[in-house]
Amino acid sequence: MISALNRNIPGSRSFAHLRCAFTARATARATATYSTGPIYDHHNNTGKTRTRQGAYGSTEVANPCLTSDTIPTVDLAYEVVDELSCPYQIKSPLIILHGLFGSKANNRTMARMMNKRLTRDVFSLDMRNHGASPHIGRHDYIGMAADVEKWIQSRDFQEKPIIIGHSMGAKTAMSVVLRKPDLCSMLVSIDNAPVAVQPQNSFPRYVKVLLAIIENPNVHTNQDAMEVLKTVEDNPVIRQFLMTVLQRAKDEKSGEFRFKSRIPLGILNDAIVKGNIANWEFNPWVHRWTGPSLFLRGTQSHFIADEFIQDIGRFFPNFEVRDVDAGHWLNTEKPQECADLICDFVERHEDV
Repeated sequence: MISALNRNIPGSRSFAHLRCAFTARATARATATYSTGPIYDHHNNTGKTRTRQGAYGSTEVANPCLTSDTIPTVDLAYEVVDELSCPYQIKSPLIILHGLFGSKANNRTMARMMNKRLTRDVFSLDMRNHGASPHIGRHDYIGMAADVEKWIQSRDFQEKPIIIGHSMGAKTAMSVVLRKPDLCSMLVSIDNAPVAVQPQNSFPRYVKVLLAIIENPNVHTNQDAMEVLKTVEDNPVIRQFLMTVLQRAKDEKSGEFRFKSRIPLGILNDAIVKGNIANWEFNPWVHRWTGPSLFLRGTQSHFIADEFIQDIGRFFPNFEVRDVDAGHWLNTEKPQECADLICDFVERHEDV
């Protein structure tokens, strides 16, 4: 079931009332010397900061590291779906960023659906430390955003691209438009919000069991590996997704097949336990993006909780939320529904 967000939000009379309040605040800020709002609980500015006193006693936090262009980057691997792209009309391409432990292959089904309906190129990228992209010790949203920005700028697109991200890729996409407001025309965030949260307990368990599979000489087959994964994950869809991290290869000494990892699990585990994946360092009184923004959330997921909706509006005032009856991996569970919602969103805003 798919529905627009039309429920009442605690502390507000209605969603429409909340949107009006955002507009009023934006107008007031446009005429103020400094920002007029507080720092919010869901934002974690852990990097180097500069603070100054603003109007009405508020504190404005500016972190120069968040918008730096001197961050080391890697060249991202990618693939493009362009079979049904219109050769006679220049259109904004779509760029899809996958989530943690994923790759460009995760969104192929959805990419084909959107290429068919929107008749434009759909690019799927491998993020750093994932898929065929290079490995690098730094794994945070600023670094990942810098990679994507470099990739977009090197393409020299004639129309600004539409950036889409799932989970980790969603926070990366949000970081891109906040860092470089003129780089993209629209934003789609699939099941993630601009908030700092507690690190997920499941992710370190996934890394631990994947390493156990790699180190165990008695795990030879996909069925063996799936049985080990059952100890930490009941959902067969998620287990199959985690299997994409592994690759079977013949052991030269024993002659038997063993598993190895396609990605640097040590680097990713370090990023997880340090909170880099769950973190969010931007501040809405310093960084805002007013372009069209769509937030898709799984009704069986907690990544975009009701209490985070106001945070979305502070960063992305021109936003809308749509629900999909699915869990966190709604882009793979319900690719057709996600593709339809994204296409509807793109077509409506391109017609304006």
